[in-house]
Amino acid sequence: MRKAWLAGTILLTIIFLLSSLAMALPKLFVSHDTFEFGYVPQNSKISHVFWIKSVGEDTLKILSVKPG
Repeated sequence: MRKAWLAGTILLTIIFLLSSLAMALPKLFVSHDTFEFGYVPQNSKISHVFWIKSVGEDTLKILSVKPG
């Protein structure tokens, strides 16, 4: 009896985890996540545009950006 209960609990847990993976999730696509500027003189102002796209099935919320 206890083995059947344990097997049922494990089965329900697996079903729950798989169903949560199948739900619509936000997803971000970045064509490239780094850019090499090469040599840059001191005190120069430089910039680069990174194109990002939301490709998931849910709303993507960007809450913070931390340049490195």
